[in-house]
This record gives sequence, C-alpha cells and structure tokens, in this order.
Amino acid sequence: MSTTGRATTPRRRLRSTLGAGLGLLALAGSLVACSDGSASTAEATPSASPSASDSEGPKVTHTELTQPTPSAQPTSLRQVTCEYRKDDTGAPAKFVGFPPSKLSRSVIAAKKMVITTNQGRIVIDLATRDVPCAVNSFAFLAKKNFFDNTVCHRLATVETVGLGMLQCGDPLAKGDGKNKNDGAGGPGYVFNDENLGGMPLARGTVGLAQATEDANSNGSQFFISFTDENTQLTAMGAAFTMIGVVSKGMDIIDKIAKGGIIPFNGDPTADVRGEGSNAPKKRVVIKDVAIV
Repeated sequence: MSTTGRATTPRRRLRSTLGAGLGLLALAGSLVACSDGSASTAEATPSASPSASDSEGPKVTHTELTQPTPSAQPTSLRQVTCEYRKDDTGAPAKFVGFPPSKLSRSVIAAKKMVITTNQGRIVIDLATRDVPCAVNSFAFLAKKNFFDNTVCHRLATVETVGLGMLQCGDPLAKGDGKNKNDGAGGPGYVFNDENLGGMPLARGTVGLAQATEDANSNGSQFFISFTDENTQLTAMGAAFTMIGVVSKGMDIIDKIAKGGIIPFNGDPTADVRGEGSNAPKKRVVIKDVAIV
C-alpha cells in the first residue's frame, strides 16, 4: 500500500511502504498495474504490497535473531531454535498461543501445506529446510484451527495496483471491500525473516506478507503470486520470506483473479494508499489448513 495509509498498525505500514515504492517504480518504468503495487496511466496509482499481520502476542523468552538467513541455519533442522515475539503494536489479533521453539518430527518432515477453500484445494510445496520457523508457525496455527472460516481479504491485480497476488491469513478480516481494518489482524506474535532472496517472487510462489520497512515482523498473513511481474518488488529491494510454490490449484487462483475486485468503498486506489483492501469478487473462505 502507500506510505500515507494504515499507519495505525505495522501491517498497514508495511503495505503502505510497498505500495508507495511500487508507485514510484511504476512511474519510472510505466508498469501496468498488477496486484498490490503500482499505478495507473492517468496518475501514480497506489501500489499495494503484501502486508503482513504484524500482531505479536505475549512476550516469549527467546533471544531475538537478527538475520535468520538460510546460511545461518544449523545443518540439521533438529538444531533449529525459533523465536516468536509478542506483538507490542496494539494490532488486532486472534491469539492462540506461541508455537514451540523447537521443531517437532512432523514439522521437520513437512512437505506440503494444503489449503482447502470454498473455491477448491490449493497445495503448496514447502521449502521447509529454508523456512523451518515459518513452517513451524503454520503447523502450530493449523493445529489450532486458526485459519478455519477465515477469508482471503485482498486481491491485488495488474489492472488496479500493478501487482498480482491473493492475500489471506488475517483471522479478523471481512473480505467485503468495506472494512478498513482488513489486513491488520494476525496471530498475536511475530517472527524473523527466513530464506530472503532464496526464491524468486514469481507466479505460483507463496510468501509471508511484510513491508520493506518492517523486517522480521512475519505473522499469519501470506500471499500467493499469480504473475511474474511481482519480480519488480525484489528488483526494488523488497524482501519477503518465501515459503514455497503452488503445485496444485493455480487454476483456482487464476479463476479468483479473473473474477476481479471489489474496490475498497468504490475506490481501487485506496488499497494502494493503505486506506483499505480491494477484496476479491469471488469470495474466498478458507475451510482448513493442513501441513502434511
């Protein structure tokens, strides 16, 4: 979103920052609006970015990692210690506890994340070795039924904001294009980045929503890219924790994208300015998330 909007929550700020940066990029390169990012031909259209739920939860007694890059990870996943920190921002949250700091055998063996929605099943091949703490978080939230009956609140399209992605994971979102707080909710905790630069932000890739200015503030929100044009984000220095690639269900994502958006209160540029989320016209309800 834009730098002027959603300053009330970190999640909003993340979106704003990405949006603003993409808007500048669109002006410089005359990019066609794709989801989440740049502008239209008439004006510097908002550029929205994957905004992550920055809610953190109660304080955790773990040391904070500063650069949890793949190279810094232990050679064995059994040696990994994850850090999950309380959210002190006041962002809305559905807190169900903190994930364990050590990985279970099932998490170490995790290969896929299966998202069952009212539109169909989406299967994501996970990069568990590169993003063990992210997978650990999703496995914990999935067991708590955190994602059940939540909606994908944001659809960024090339025609509106210069990016192409479907964003989900806000447990409190309405997904109706009217609720200004959509995109602000999270699990009540945050954790550090992983696998930065380890996977291109291309069609089919799945990442954790976060803005360039708010590193290490991952939560429960994630986005699924349905275009290769999102690589412009990484070109401008945006870094996201990329957790895997869709192996089944891209046809479902394409169908949702082709269905178009519900502009936030009738103004699609509000999404870019960080004032609201353009919701998918084809309502997407997550019925279940499973790590297998």
